[in-house]
Amino acid sequence: MTPERTPRIAARAAEEAAVFLLALQFLTRAPLPADVGYTPARMAATSRWHPAVGALVGAAAGLVYWIAAQVFPPALAALVATAAGLLATGAFHEDGLADACDGLGGGATRERALEIMRDSRLGTFGAAGLGLMLAGKVLALAALPGALVPLVLVAGHAASRASSVSVIATSRYVRDHGTAKPVAEALGSGGLSLALATGGLAVLATALVAPAAAVAGGLLGLGLGHWAMRAAFERRLGGYTGDCLGAVQQTSELGFYLGVLACL
Repeated sequence: MTPERTPRIAARAAEEAAVFLLALQFLTRAPLPADVGYTPARMAATSRWHPAVGALVGAAAGLVYWIAAQVFPPALAALVATAAGLLATGAFHEDGLADACDGLGGGATRERALEIMRDSRLGTFGAAGLGLMLAGKVLALAALPGALVPLVLVAGHAASRASSVSVIATSRYVRDHGTAKPVAEALGSGGLSLALATGGLAVLATALVAPAAAVAGGLLGLGLGHWAMRAAFERRLGGYTGDCLGAVQQTSELGFYLGVLACL
């Protein structure tokens, strides 16, 4: 390595660290300083680190599960771990799922669906979808072998965020303005590759202790969850919104858990 390259590499590493911290601040309620180096360009680049942030959220939830499982039955430990994930993210993706369910379920036209999704109030479809999603996660995790749950949580959270990043890369953002629009315009092939690689590594870690068939089932379930939600919002909206990204993350995560469970 030449002396001239060292400062450039250090500057690049510092830039990526700033982007990662912004992704962490955006997706979680981690106690970070108010100013972690925000710039519009850095914020637009955060999506490549979403699966890495997801892995950290999954690790935190997995640790909570392991502690809770020492004193509580599996169902209660799964409930506590799910609650820990909600607290860590401020229910960020779950809010998107609820809004997407309200819009897709209650909007007779594309315009009406988008209008409903902008409304912060929770409707019948949103409440039903959110309740079923949380119940499905808790029941699936409670039915898995306890020793496997922490790794499944890490893989599920990371891979499902890679699933939502793939929507950004391959679909169309339908609003003229919104938090997700700069991200939609900035994600390149390198960012997508990093996101998919991070999600893949988290799944590979699960494969070290879980049967290969279970991991393959998890990936199949994740793919089905991705496809089902994506088909619903793309057919109605002609693309995606920020709420749709939260919704596809949630259905992909649940699909991963159910796929692992079905093949064990």
